Amino acid sequence: MTARTLPPSQAASTPALSILDQPVATLILAGINGALWGAVVSIMVGSGLALLTGMELRPLLGPSMLAGLAASVTFAALRRDDFNWRAPQSLASALVFAGVLLVASLGRPYAMTFAQAPMIWTVALLMATAGTQWVIAASQHPIRFRAMNRFRRERAVMLSLRAFGFVFFGAMVVLPLYVMVMTSLKTQQALLANPLNLFPSFENGLLGPLRSYIELFQIYGFGRYIWNSALISLATVVVTLLFAVPGSYAVSRLSFPGRATLSRSILMIYLVPAIVLVIPLYAIFAKLGLRDSLWGLLVVYPATTLPVALYMLQGYFRGVPAELEEAGMMDGCSRLRVIWSITLPLSVPALASVSLYVFMIAWNEFLFAFMFLDDPKMFTLSRGVVSLDSSEVPRQHLMAGAVVSTVPIVVIFLWAERFMVQGLTSGGVKG
Repeated sequence: MTARTLPPSQAASTPALSILDQPVATLILAGINGALWGAVVSIMVGSGLALLTGMELRPLLGPSMLAGLAASVTFAALRRDDFNWRAPQSLASALVFAGVLLVASLGRPYAMTFAQAPMIWTVALLMATAGTQWVIAASQHPIRFRAMNRFRRERAVMLSLRAFGFVFFGAMVVLPLYVMVMTSLKTQQALLANPLNLFPSFENGLLGPLRSYIELFQIYGFGRYIWNSALISLATVVVTLLFAVPGSYAVSRLSFPGRATLSRSILMIYLVPAIVLVIPLYAIFAKLGLRDSLWGLLVVYPATTLPVALYMLQGYFRGVPAELEEAGMMDGCSRLRVIWSITLPLSVPALASVSLYVFMIAWNEFLFAFMFLDDPKMFTLSRGVVSLDSSEVPRQHLMAGAVVSTVPIVVIFLWAERFMVQGLTSGGVKG
């Protein structure tokens, strides 16, 4: 079959392209995208170089947005369906960005002239140009100057929003971690001399930047804090699973009055703020002799993690085929033997995800540990880190304590992430 062309009379009567499909509207869309990214990339480059070099680099948002707009419009104007090689328009767009930025900022893109710091000035300009051009090429490749449609327009917007989400949330996570780690590697004199310069100094040898970590264990007893946190976290996991496994299995498999109500109301305990429970628990534990003891935390932590463990496990147990358990009981197995030999082996991903989640909650918990523990020998890691927040303790020791409390749980999470994802999603769909 051959394509049928419209007669001139019908072609003349077809609706005109909407304003959003016109070249001018395409350039407006590209310009807005480029202006926003010009400002975002300039802020990131200025902040990153300031933290690396200790110099005050202040990005000029007006010239950066104007340069991004010009570069984005140039890239969009050169982008056509029959123009698949990106090198020419990318090079032209990058040159336009650098030229407009230098002209609009009067040669001071980061409030700094070339004569003041030639190397930093050049690196900042190149990073801003390359970064902006990379984001423009990544987010605007669906844009065609004379062939825009709704699909390409929406895809360009979604690509730009996705890139912004990655950059924004990545910076929100990476920047505090970077400042925390770099500050822990500095000396008190270096921090007072230039707070912006976070790059560690190796004047005292390779172990010089690690002095804060060495003193944490030698002077402040962080080894005991790590032991207390690991002990109470592992014990919380064991106690929680001992109650969560039979409880969630009963809710998902057995029939008894009030089962549906219990299943729906498991998470209602989280409607009560933890700060409301602290005062009565403090009074009760003081009378029972559980205050200033890890045994008191071992009572509180499972009570706070058990509801979410029950909720997660019951969803997974419902996804386990009941026919397997019925076959086991037909072979003479008791209910407990079926749970131990059939249900639990099939539920290893869910048990691993619940264990990891409960461990992280117990490891990072602070409120109850802060209220119940006064003896430094009983401090958990979070309580020990707060004890460093004092005018008598150098700031780098506090940052080192925060790193010590963060790194173990991050390593454990990265190692067990596959179990957590599999366990959280396995009970979501029943086939």
